[in-house]
Amino acid sequence: MTVSLRLSEEDEKLFKDYAKNNNITLSELIRRAVYEMIEDEYDLQVYREALAEYEKDPVSYTHEEVGRMLGLK
Repeated sequence: MTVSLRLSEEDEKLFKDYAKNNNITLSELIRRAVYEMIEDEYDLQVYREALAEYEKDPVSYTHEEVGRMLGLK
């Protein structure tokens, strides 16, 4: 798949210089940035869901308590 991207000359130079300094192609730089953005949004969604679940029943355990519950101590 081919994707076109319009950049200012300043942004183009910045992106190309960054890619060159990190020994990656411009395509790889953009691919990594997009993947990271998607991952960050997913992580935030999972965090919000976990927080909402915790707020319904705010019980927490220490590492020692969990170890005993699992029969590790």
